[in-house]
Amino acid sequence: MKDQKPSIRGFTLLELMLVTALIGLLSAFAIPAYRGYIDRANHSSAISDIGRISIELYRWELNTGSFPPDLATAGLDGFRDPWDQPYAYLDIRTASKNDVRKDKNLHPLNTDFDLYSIGRDGDSKLPLTAKASRDDIIRANNGGFIGRAEDY
Repeated sequence: MKDQKPSIRGFTLLELMLVTALIGLLSAFAIPAYRGYIDRANHSSAISDIGRISIELYRWELNTGSFPPDLATAGLDGFRDPWDQPYAYLDIRTASKNDVRKDKNLHPLNTDFDLYSIGRDGDSKLPLTAKASRDDIIRANNGGFIGRAEDY
């Protein structure tokens, strides 16, 4: 009788390459989908925050007769957007016309106050047509629109 050694069989190079290619293909679809989900969640969070801050600013105005000069005065400076930046606020009634954000037709977005997030890129310009402003989450039409600047 011959001594039979148990056969130990491993993976072939072809099988390993096939599995690696399959993992790469799945990653190519999963990672962008996940990033898209994160972006949508961040936008929704910023929209919600801007809505809540707006309500508090209107409450302040109802009690005092005017909007606060800044968010810190109203006790709202603790809010930070999903990209860890403070929300930008400007009382339009007391501001210079040159400091007011404008739409593509160069009309002011609001008549009461501006409130917005500078977005993921951390940069913003006053006109919405500027490239740096397209990802901003803005409040326009005196709260009638809250969303991405490029969608306004």
